[in-house]
Amino acid sequence: MSWDDAFALIAQHLNQLASPDQAEFYTSGRTSNEAAYLYQLFVRAFGTNNFPDCSNMCHEASGHAMKQSVGVGKGTVVFDDFAKADAIFVLGQNPGTNHPRMLEPLREAVERGAQVVCFNPLKERGLERFQHPQHPLEMLTNGDAPTNTAYFRPALGGDMAVMRGIAKCLLEWEREAQANNRPAIFDHDFIARHTNGLDDYLALVDATSWQDIVEQSGLSKDDIYLAASMYCRADRVIMCWAMGITQHKHSVAIIQEIINVQLLRGNVGKPGAGLSPVRGHSNVQGDRTMGIDEKPPKWLLDALEERFKFSVPREPGHNVVQAIQAMEKGRAKVFIGMGGNFAQATPDTPRTHAALKQCDLTVHVSTKLNRSHLITGKSALILPCLGRTEADIQGGQPQGVTVEDTFSMVHISYGQLPPGSALLRSEPAIVAGMAKAVLGNYPVDWDALINDYSRIRELIADTIPGFTGFNEKLSQPGGFHLPNPAAERTWRTADQKAGFAANPLPGQLLTAQLPAGETPDLILQTLRSHDQYNTTVYGLDDRYRGVFGQRYVVFVNPEDINRLGFSEGDKVDMVSLWHDGRERCVEGFTLVAYDIPQGQAAAYFPEANGLVPLESYGDESFTPTSKYIAIKLIKAQPDNRIPVSHN
Repeated sequence: MSWDDAFALIAQHLNQLASPDQAEFYTSGRTSNEAAYLYQLFVRAFGTNNFPDCSNMCHEASGHAMKQSVGVGKGTVVFDDFAKADAIFVLGQNPGTNHPRMLEPLREAVERGAQVVCFNPLKERGLERFQHPQHPLEMLTNGDAPTNTAYFRPALGGDMAVMRGIAKCLLEWEREAQANNRPAIFDHDFIARHTNGLDDYLALVDATSWQDIVEQSGLSKDDIYLAASMYCRADRVIMCWAMGITQHKHSVAIIQEIINVQLLRGNVGKPGAGLSPVRGHSNVQGDRTMGIDEKPPKWLLDALEERFKFSVPREPGHNVVQAIQAMEKGRAKVFIGMGGNFAQATPDTPRTHAALKQCDLTVHVSTKLNRSHLITGKSALILPCLGRTEADIQGGQPQGVTVEDTFSMVHISYGQLPPGSALLRSEPAIVAGMAKAVLGNYPVDWDALINDYSRIRELIADTIPGFTGFNEKLSQPGGFHLPNPAAERTWRTADQKAGFAANPLPGQLLTAQLPAGETPDLILQTLRSHDQYNTTVYGLDDRYRGVFGQRYVVFVNPEDINRLGFSEGDKVDMVSLWHDGRERCVEGFTLVAYDIPQGQAAAYFPEANGLVPLESYGDESFTPTSKYIAIKLIKAQPDNRIPVSHN
């Protein structure tokens, strides 16, 4: 099939829909700023805000919590702040596997005497010690260095209670300081000038019992006092978190509690201190900046209308969960994916697969094949695109594309390798080709934009804050930093203040989920292996956890293995418990005895994603609760398949 025929087929399906809202336009975090901007412009000109996005499955809660509390959904620190911090708190994150770039600043922090305080239920090698690959002597002698000064292991879902306990300690010490005329614990000047809501929050802290904090956190009162003392002794603290925090029902409240603790001591908006949601995809943050958002802010829609002179849709669109539900019910008939592996990255795998198969058309723009390409609608297209390392020549000139990293740094890259085929097209060119086939030269001349990507960046500069002089700024070595109002103590909230959020601790986390009379054997979290990046698996080894040549494993405390009547190495099936009566089971997992708190378990995604109910998602964020799944273990049925010889 030719490119023109492919674009014509897409146009045929889109233009015959009864409503633009019957199409879903997914975006993976690998999509460049230029492609993402064109994509959102095309889709909004088509008439919908249906932008399910990979961020819906990871840091959506971070954006919601931070926008409400400090007015911006991005981290307030830059990479250099880590070298200035007196303490770095790492919550729900395993840098050794997920964010290796962070290991060096953590190690350096320990070496210079800063506190690195880790909260993770599993004992993770990368959070304990780090061997630097650029230090030959370490590599030759198998040497390493510590990456933490304290390691706490909370219960799954217990991080909010940990932070509430730290706040309770700080409040106690603040009152003691006032009574004894000692230096204050709270930063009263910062609180008075920059915040609202302190009294209501402290009343809630007072009302939260230590019994509830200890029970929900999974830590002892002494452990929480120790963590609080390490926090209190530091003048500049960075709080980092990742999906161990964001994939719970109450994730927004957890993150707001992290922010509350930082606000008490003025640890936002000064060098060496701040909030750092650590994102993984190369441009997941940039895509949101470019307008990939199912609930776009009013300023963005106003800017697009002013610049392009068309009526922009104002109704919220679908996130990932809502898109799957719409496809499942036949309300969405076309799915277009810019990169990613939607069928495998999403929850409730069999339901998601069945929903995709309901579509009249599925389209994937991809650099390489993956499982999602086999889960098709009635008609299906795979549109092969250039990778970022391949030369992109348009209008006779090499074109570069930009990304924004987790620290809001924007930089440009130019592919250098010869394309794998002369027939490959770039992501921006594919978006423009679809748009032109569907809309014609409306609301822009799509071909002209593709001939010179600097023209796309001029449109970005016209409509997205922080990008004035975009093309000129890219000449700076290393790119440029987008302004972050909260980092400058300018709060883009309704009252122009940072807000203390007074959220009660959640009650019983399981009560509403379980079928009547059911009790789980364990609470499961999904995670990735070392030889894995998101859903892309590069090998079957997870050397830091001692797993080799397999992925169908479940990590369980040895006491739990005995309690449940199993032995290490047994094969089990895992069944998740949810109140909708659907059966969710994954089969043939090997029990691995592991240093994990009792009552907890862990297994790799995407293999265990089928256990996550589609309707089990975070309040406000709609992020699947992949870090808190109630399960039972049952003995696996014997495998009666005839082995196939590979000789």
